[in-house]
Amino acid sequence: MARDHFIRTRLVIPRPRDEVFPFFAQAENLGRLTPPELAFRIRTPLPIAMRPGALIDYTIGLHGIPMRWRTLISEWEPPHHFVDEQLKGPYALWIHRHTFTDHPSGGTLIADEVRYRLPLAPFSDPVLPLVRRQLRRIFAYRQEAVRALLAPAARELESAVEIG
Repeated sequence: MARDHFIRTRLVIPRPRDEVFPFFAQAENLGRLTPPELAFRIRTPLPIAMRPGALIDYTIGLHGIPMRWRTLISEWEPPHHFVDEQLKGPYALWIHRHTFTDHPSGGTLIADEVRYRLPLAPFSDPVLPLVRRQLRRIFAYRQEAVRALLAPAARELESAVEIG
């Protein structure tokens, strides 16, 4: 039987939410948060009006193999959260919730939770450790990119990446 898996990340940025959320509201910034080896490219004409029901088409390259991915913005509640769901792509299920909350330090806590399922489970179970390792690397890259873009002078930030 297919099992859902999770990715949970937390990152505190020393900037207020009203400065942090707009960065994530611009779909073109997604490429800046994706490791270069994934050859990420948005195919939907820019700019994209982010709202419930917005569709974003892009390609990623995995081990040199291009894959099309279509995302639906299923929830859009600025500046608190949004949810994107894979409609077409490499996973049987991919639901990514992005949450932005005020942190007691005066900054913003950026939390991501992804619920995903591999295709063809349980036959794909042997590749799960490889997928988890790759996702850990992608989300660690994402956190470092967010830090570099939104808080370049900050040295120590509260952060965590959990893959399960």
